[in-house]
Amino acid sequence: MSANSAELSIALVKAGRTKIRYTGVLLHDDGTRLAVRCPWAGAGVRDFGFVRFEPGDVFTEYYWRDRWYAVKEVRTAAGEVKGWYCDITRPAVCDGTELVVEDLDLDLWRSADGTDVRRLDEDEFAESGLPERDPESAAAAVAALDELERLARGKDFTDLLA
Repeated sequence: MSANSAELSIALVKAGRTKIRYTGVLLHDDGTRLAVRCPWAGAGVRDFGFVRFEPGDVFTEYYWRDRWYAVKEVRTAAGEVKGWYCDITRPAVCDGTELVVEDLDLDLWRSADGTDVRRLDEDEFAESGLPERDPESAAAAVAALDELERLARGKDFTDLLA
């Protein structure tokens, strides 16, 4: 099913609390994968050193109901691709008006040209206690990060989003 300009509330949950909530436009929902377009929802500029997210940036976010990750294509206001920020999450849950995604602390960045692929926040994941509290979910999260890194290092990475 495709959606035309339907608004969707996106809630990113971490450690049982809503970390951020923002609104996007639902572009596509086929029952397994959703695509949502959103403006940068952060306050001001967020400089990671390898990429800057800033007002005017546009995110096209891809979520799956059967995969343990989300992929966010980041573009400048002028439409230039900065890269893809990938969150390791539990599978997305959507009730039609709200999309809820549980962030599991692991992340991956892939630059627009594919030359910079980096794993992020592995220390936060270890400190989260998930590996001890829920070893099965932790194993699924690490497997998802491994899969995303393999895909990100390949030239067909964007096929994942087609």
